[in-house]
Amino acid sequence: MTTHPSSASRRDSPIHVRPFVQADRKFVLSLAPRLVIGIPPWRDPERMLATVREWLVESITNHGGKTMVFVAEEEQGERLGFVTISHARHFTGVGQAYIGELAVSEEAEGQGVGQALVAACEQWAWGQGYGFLSLETGAANTRAIGFYHHLGFQEEDVRLVKVL
Repeated sequence: MTTHPSSASRRDSPIHVRPFVQADRKFVLSLAPRLVIGIPPWRDPERMLATVREWLVESITNHGGKTMVFVAEEEQGERLGFVTISHARHFTGVGQAYIGELAVSEEAEGQGVGQALVAACEQWAWGQGYGFLSLETGAANTRAIGFYHHLGFQEEDVRLVKVL
């Protein structure tokens, strides 16, 4: 689908983003712990990880329907990361695309994989006729927040929580 030559990469080959196939299931699920980085200390990490795994299984199950899952790999087929994207609706009723989960293996971090995955989501969203692409990430996940800001995402809502 998308080839992204990563200029910041230590890799010699470009990053290729393609649709998920069932052989990717184990890889996608193996990155679930990467999706609980930056959770607040008052949330149970085991419950958060279990919930993330449920989200991933749901995305895999609905792949090709209401959700798309894309996998990034290098030329030799080594998987580097994945992203899920789905149809959503803003509370105003405007349709938009929503990135549910994006994770890159620790070894591939900082090499353009996340950028290639977001580019694939932008392409998919544009093809669906959407003018907006949204996502959420943990407030303490400062690396992810910086990454998304660098790609042009802006803060729209802020959720506040009080521990009782």
